[in-house]
Amino acid sequence: MVRPLLKSFCSALILTRSRKNWPHNSGDDIAGIVHSVGKDVFEFKPGDRVAAMHRAGKENGSYAEYSVAPYWTTFRIPQHVSFEAAATVPTAAMTAAIALYVDMKLPLPYGVVEPKDEKRTPILIYGVTSAVGAFAAKLARLSGLYPIIGIAGRAGDYAQTLVDHVVDYRQGDDAAVARVEEILNQEGLGNKITHVFDAISEGGSLETTLRFLDENRGIVSTVLPPSLFAKDPKTFKYPPGVTAINSTVPRVHSTHEDFGYLWSRYFGKLLADGRLKPHPFEVVPGGLHGVLIGLQKLRDGKASAIKYVYNVKDTPTDSPPTLGISSSAATQDKDQHQLRSFPFPS
Repeated sequence: MVRPLLKSFCSALILTRSRKNWPHNSGDDIAGIVHSVGKDVFEFKPGDRVAAMHRAGKENGSYAEYSVAPYWTTFRIPQHVSFEAAATVPTAAMTAAIALYVDMKLPLPYGVVEPKDEKRTPILIYGVTSAVGAFAAKLARLSGLYPIIGIAGRAGDYAQTLVDHVVDYRQGDDAAVARVEEILNQEGLGNKITHVFDAISEGGSLETTLRFLDENRGIVSTVLPPSLFAKDPKTFKYPPGVTAINSTVPRVHSTHEDFGYLWSRYFGKLLADGRLKPHPFEVVPGGLHGVLIGLQKLRDGKASAIKYVYNVKDTPTDSPPTLGISSSAATQDKDQHQLRSFPFPS
């Protein structure tokens, strides 16, 4: 066994695929204390304060008192970082790192030197105040990328703390595209951008980013596959000169174990010295009973620049959670959801 068993204190809400008649524990972000470790684990011991990324789609996730995670996606939590704050980091930060450094091959944060003006690397992040988008902006800053352009909505004030320029998508697609082109021209970069990270990848973001992406040498990373989430998946396609990647974080538990190992350790160091800050969070009352509440808030569009976190110890034991949603409605939503065909690794 190469995985530590963690006593879960906090779990952060992320969405995973739905499969009919598939009983499982879908919590993938964990923060807690190591209870025990496998015989091949040498870096962690019982009593360590850690955060971890659980293996997606597998048993023993974070929505329970005890969880299991691979050692290579586990890292120690500095004493000044709370369990609640640490639970916001693993999956979102690792997704951002996979997108920027594996798929887009951008400069790594360590060993960064001040770039000359003619060698600047700009990046645009759509959905910059989402957890994944925000961590992408924080890492891009550490990598010396400039300018960083963020597209956001209600959480514009938070976006201002993350990027060099903020574009409000609520003004409409045409206005957003015009503003991006205006910023690029002001920066002496023409009117097209070479690097785009789409941390939303649905609701029209794929089509909008294509309008200001350099069609001859552009690189775009998405968190969801355009083949499922474009407005018209059958006809949507990128120009031949564009490199498009769907950045899927479960690779750190299969083909990219070493990347997961190195970056998990690096997250711990960045948190310790203050160069990386956790995402803003809200603790949902009721412990694990609050997971349904968090899901409903996400469905209703109430989440903005925030992670929902659950203190497992606060879970009541006298009654099951309920939101008054009929089983037939839940089944219908599950059967029709776009992620039913998502190509998750086995």
